[in-house]
Amino acid sequence: MAVDTGALPIINLDDYINPKSPADKERVIAEVRDASNKYGFFQVKGHGIPLKAQEGLIRGLGNLFHQPEEEKAKLSFLKNPGRRGYEASGVGGLRAGDAMHDSKEAFYIGREDPVLEPPGFYGPNVWPNLPEEDCRSPIWEYYQGTSVLGRIIWAILLQGLGYSADLLDEFAKRPIVQMKMIRYPPASLTKPGQFGVGAHTDFGGVTVLLQEPTKAGLEVQDSETKEWLPVPSIEDVLVINCGDMIQKWSGGAYKSAKHRVINKADTERFSCATFWHGDASAANPLNADDADKDTIGQLLFKRFKSQFSLPKEAKDQPQGVAPHPNESGMPQQVEVQ
Repeated sequence: MAVDTGALPIINLDDYINPKSPADKERVIAEVRDASNKYGFFQVKGHGIPLKAQEGLIRGLGNLFHQPEEEKAKLSFLKNPGRRGYEASGVGGLRAGDAMHDSKEAFYIGREDPVLEPPGFYGPNVWPNLPEEDCRSPIWEYYQGTSVLGRIIWAILLQGLGYSADLLDEFAKRPIVQMKMIRYPPASLTKPGQFGVGAHTDFGGVTVLLQEPTKAGLEVQDSETKEWLPVPSIEDVLVINCGDMIQKWSGGAYKSAKHRVINKADTERFSCATFWHGDASAANPLNADDADKDTIGQLLFKRFKSQFSLPKEAKDQPQGVAPHPNESGMPQQVEVQ
């Protein structure tokens, strides 16, 4: 049963994953549907990711981000055709309406595929030169857990719209699942008016967010009142939200809400967001007559082109085309399928 902790309910997913009766699953589906319709956000417990894995992730993030700047710079995502690796503070593109860049720094991983496939949505990750047990292993364990959880959330959302969970098989045979690990500096090291992450919506599918326990910072905007609602950071409770693609595919039944992060504490703060989209080649599976035939891959490229700092050759590409290095190491044009 959902617990009211203020604006966003905490929903016990264990009643869906391990139901004692069909009514348990139906109740969770209804609770997720209602929260996604009203807020576009909700919180979950009983999600199946062990607390030990969450704690291991936080330790791994500390080791990752506390490396010397020159070591992190070697793994810059701007040097990686698959957009994996390190993003320094101030590198991300400036959003419309923002007075200055975000204060955060970040690191990106995704599915671990051995070979880079054009235009870069699938391929190998890059990792720092640290003992595996101190960084890669705990981070990867958590990533795999959120990969499973993201699929469960998608199944619940689909059933909330009256579809079978089996519909996932039509657009998520090999889903793009990206994870963004984030470090926010202490409040004393940010400029007046600077956000950890400025107000934005997520572009795509399901987002699974871990906030470092007791270090809140996330705020969600109520679409009706425009009030910013603080989201508490509670141990073993994750935050779920719907992206723009889900709002569009659902015909507005589910919201994609603006949110931002302000680290008000004078200590660093870690968080981790996993973005579970679907197959790069998939278009809207809920409406075959949708006039917008953009695939998930095309939507990804459009968002990256307008919102992130990419090499000049990427920005010069026409929509739906992404850069990919050829054998000489120079970028070439590859159609997003």
